[in-house]
Amino acid sequence: MGFWMAYMLRQNPQVIAWLNLEPFPQSASFENLVWLYFALIPAAPLILESQNFYSRAPMCPRGAIFWPLFKGCLITTTGLVLAVYAFHLNVPRGVVTFFGFISFGLVYMKEEILRLAFRSKFAQSQYKRRFILVGSEREINLMCRELDGRKGETVAVVAQFILGVKPLSELIQMIHDQSPYGVILSAKHSYFEQVENVIKACELEGVEVWLVADFFGTQISRTSFDELFGHPLLIFSTTPEASWHGLVKQFMDLSGAFVLLIVSLLPMAAIALLIKLTSPGPVFFRQQRSGLNGAPFTLYKFRTMVTNAEQFKHELEAMNEMCGPVFKVTNDPRVTPFGKFLRHYSLDELPQLFNVLRGEMSLVGPRPLPVDEVKRFNDLAHRRRLSVKPGLTCLWQIKGRNQISDFKDWVRLDLEYIDNWSLWLDVKILLLTLPAVLRGTGAK
Repeated sequence: MGFWMAYMLRQNPQVIAWLNLEPFPQSASFENLVWLYFALIPAAPLILESQNFYSRAPMCPRGAIFWPLFKGCLITTTGLVLAVYAFHLNVPRGVVTFFGFISFGLVYMKEEILRLAFRSKFAQSQYKRRFILVGSEREINLMCRELDGRKGETVAVVAQFILGVKPLSELIQMIHDQSPYGVILSAKHSYFEQVENVIKACELEGVEVWLVADFFGTQISRTSFDELFGHPLLIFSTTPEASWHGLVKQFMDLSGAFVLLIVSLLPMAAIALLIKLTSPGPVFFRQQRSGLNGAPFTLYKFRTMVTNAEQFKHELEAMNEMCGPVFKVTNDPRVTPFGKFLRHYSLDELPQLFNVLRGEMSLVGPRPLPVDEVKRFNDLAHRRRLSVKPGLTCLWQIKGRNQISDFKDWVRLDLEYIDNWSLWLDVKILLLTLPAVLRGTGAK
């Protein structure tokens, strides 16, 4: 709809005269552009989903609608521009521009209409779900206060039942009298036997039970549910949950690494030849690094040091500029002259594209550390950076790099990436990595 409206608007003579646009080309037939719908119709919802546009409450603040919708429309419009240039389509630029604004306006208008519809008495009667709160007196009061602060939510409390004070038969009578949608059960400070009895009673009545499973005071873990051989499982995880976003990230890794290898094939061959001519020893440097969950893998780099560099490492430990288990020296005497150039522009990292193709690394993720440095972690919380695949680039590369001298700050940026991961964040890091490298703020 948005593309058709944009096309008709750009074609309108009054709009052309008002905006002083060039005459609409007669060759730009709408029938020749219909096939774009086969790309736009599935792509637009997926792009909005990647911006968490659909992961929100019906009556959320307008800001939670505006910003994800703006980013989604911007990405979709940019993709349309690239498609027009890639396939040499005869589409006036005004059509693409109008499409971005009209798409944003139509979706936002739809959200406002839905907001008004949800506020109507009919919607409240149809979609307001009635619940009975069950738990200790303290837990019920906490839930009531939380629900009171969310007036726009579609949950209504019709009765309360305090565990251990009233007999179970009274809860059953409440269910009969109130005809609730379900029971919200908070068992944080209650006996599991009583919880089990409530669940069984509701099971017999055919009433849903929503168990508030905050038995343990976790700080950053996200909970999800699964099943193992018929047994229900409550899963606590600190890493991004498995979803289609993860599949898209894998596709980006494989396709991106493959394209980058093809593009850099000749430069890599030239680098290999220059390493051979300027320094005796192998072209590649191989080292055991800690990958996903700490599993060791062989990392590949172009050799930038003398061949016996590891033997002299202990002599330079007094010059280490990093606080923590990581070893970094600005003017490392073991680095060859050509190796210094490679490090300055991070060209020594190019062979790690093979690690990405092998599935051991990702394009974006915490930088992999040597196995012996990981073993020297003095804070077990630092190991959480191993909960995702290591990457070629990360927040550390674009935010601090040589300016960071404390390993805790390095880990903080890695955990910031893990806790806030999204496809958009990966794309942003990749786009910011190139200028960071070209500025010459290379690795030490």
